[in-house]
Amino acid sequence: MKPIRKINKTEIGVLEYLTKKASIQLRNDWSNNLFIQQLDDGGMGGFLIFESKDGKDAKRKFGKQVSEFEFTDDDGVLVLVSLNVDQNDQPFEVDIWKTNFDPVIKLKIPPL
Repeated sequence: MKPIRKINKTEIGVLEYLTKKASIQLRNDWSNNLFIQQLDDGGMGGFLIFESKDGKDAKRKFGKQVSEFEFTDDDGVLVLVSLNVDQNDQPFEVDIWKTNFDPVIKLKIPPL
């Protein structure tokens, strides 16, 4: 498993877009208090979301997908980006799937 680390600016942008699209209200200080763990997805960029660096909330379970967007990567391949929430409807995971399973070249976030 990859280590849990502080969320970065690009990941914040993805999460902001997806939560807004899903009408999920995040706390005012959420971006300063979130941590992520990269998924072993071959470099596509998906990540699990945690509220603590020690991953104490790791026992949460997948609930459902609540929003998504797609874009065409720089090599012309379609990429799907989805927000999944846990059993309590809290952000759980951002799943990124490039349809040819290659690593994403450049993550493109639609304007808010």
